Amino acid sequence: MPFLQLGDSGPDVAEVRAKLISLGFLHDDDDLAEARTVFDSAMDSAVRGFQQERGLLVDGLVGKATSRALQEAGYRLGARILAYHVSAPQYGDDVAALQTRLQDLGFYTGLIDGYFGPGLHRALSSYQREFGLVVDGICGPETLRSLEMLGTRVTGGSPHAILAEEVVRQSGPQLRNKRIILDPGLGGRNTGRIVRGPRGSVSEADILWDLANRLEGRMGATGMETFLSRPRHKDPSVADRAAMANNLNADLMISLQCAHSESPLARGVATFHYGVPDGSESMIGAVLAGFLQREIVARTQLLDCRSHGRTWDILRMTKMPTVQLDVGYITNEDDTALLADPTMRDTIAESIVVAVKRLYLLGKDDQPTGTFTFAELLAHELAVEGKRD
Repeated sequence: MPFLQLGDSGPDVAEVRAKLISLGFLHDDDDLAEARTVFDSAMDSAVRGFQQERGLLVDGLVGKATSRALQEAGYRLGARILAYHVSAPQYGDDVAALQTRLQDLGFYTGLIDGYFGPGLHRALSSYQREFGLVVDGICGPETLRSLEMLGTRVTGGSPHAILAEEVVRQSGPQLRNKRIILDPGLGGRNTGRIVRGPRGSVSEADILWDLANRLEGRMGATGMETFLSRPRHKDPSVADRAAMANNLNADLMISLQCAHSESPLARGVATFHYGVPDGSESMIGAVLAGFLQREIVARTQLLDCRSHGRTWDILRMTKMPTVQLDVGYITNEDDTALLADPTMRDTIAESIVVAVKRLYLLGKDDQPTGTFTFAELLAHELAVEGKRD
């Protein structure tokens, strides 16, 4: 489907309009058949409402992500056979409903993200085994009938959030041996915008690559294992970046991006974790995003654009908690001046390392936001190592 926006018309618009009507975002009150093929203001509002509910970028544009989300939202549990396919993974609201059902029964402890992955396959197989069904990890009519007959077993909080917090707690406060993926945006020929810095012209890709390298050095000094999601001369897809992170079995992933806007007045730093508004979210991702946001705002002149839950692929397709950090608007003169300054990138890198440390401290031996220095962090690492010896 081509890119659609306000003012477009044709059969593709009619298809999107029909999906929005079926999902309750748009009313089919117009008797004129030709009006159903026009992307009008009512449809624009409906698209924006749908994007807001699904944790997408709210821009009123029906591109790849919004089209896919519309398709996924149309699936209802029982309408199709669900199974784990490596080459053709299944996504949809029906998968999310199955995850929720198995979580309520105590079999699934993963994130409710609408993706039928190996974790859901194992949970469904365990359920089938316990209830005397054919153990194939496939949600067909027989398994679905069995699920519909049972009530809820688990109450009192999200098993995924509880398990995720326990994993962090058991890993201990020390950063040594923690595996972190650093994901600088762009790469290869995709250099982004070229801006003027204190040492001459610099590209958006150079800014992000330099920030990742500064982070890699500081994290390496603490004993963390750090990996870059790409070589400098390549620009892999989001799916490839996520697959690389998953194969490394990392503890965290931090994606570094610059924000863009048509308005030159838009400015500030923002962080994003996996989360659906009023729905499931990555608890550890949300905590880390909050720490990152507060540390950077406290140490720089960047405006606080807060933390947000989103369903973007880089947040959804990774097994580990992932945060996307938009370090500032490359389209804003003030933000660009800060980002183009190597000294400011040093400050941002220190903020990120301290935020990761705060995550693993779990509120213990903590210091006020913006005051915990990298030197103090290293001293804390050595002290913890000394106690263990």
